[in-house]
Amino acid sequence: MARQTPVSLAALPRKRTRWAWALATFFGAGLLRPGPGTYGSVAAVLLWFGTIHWLHPSVHAQILGTLVAALIVTRIGIPVSTIVALESGREDPGHIVIDEVAGQLFALIAIPADWEHAALALVLFRFFDILKPPPIRQLERLPGGTGIMLDDVAAGLFALAVGQLILLRF
Repeated sequence: MARQTPVSLAALPRKRTRWAWALATFFGAGLLRPGPGTYGSVAAVLLWFGTIHWLHPSVHAQILGTLVAALIVTRIGIPVSTIVALESGREDPGHIVIDEVAGQLFALIAIPADWEHAALALVLFRFFDILKPPPIRQLERLPGGTGIMLDDVAAGLFALAVGQLILLRF
């Protein structure tokens, strides 16, 4: 009997669930380099900004619509992130950016629909997403897609809170 050489898991071809990869990478934004998370956040801001200016909702409808969108993206993102992480063989691969999309939407919930405030929400969200102050860092430890998504949701909520404080001051 011939001796078989061990094969590393990284060398094995991986099955990819196309719909999950499309959503998890936010239709390819997560495949861009450098900084796929920033590309995911910028894509979310552009989609939000375009939708707000296309639909012209009232302020209350804008807030409610953004909240609902953030919750839906989070709900979809947990299983999708779990699938793609498992298929990638990594706990939190950088190409998964649906978590940044959800977090960015939370940061945009009560922000006026202009470029200056959208940019503020983007900068604040990326700051908290990269810095990960407590308890954000601890949320990363949750299993699978839950940990992948909830640390960014928390960063988005921190950005929302700080953004609202800034708006109150100015």
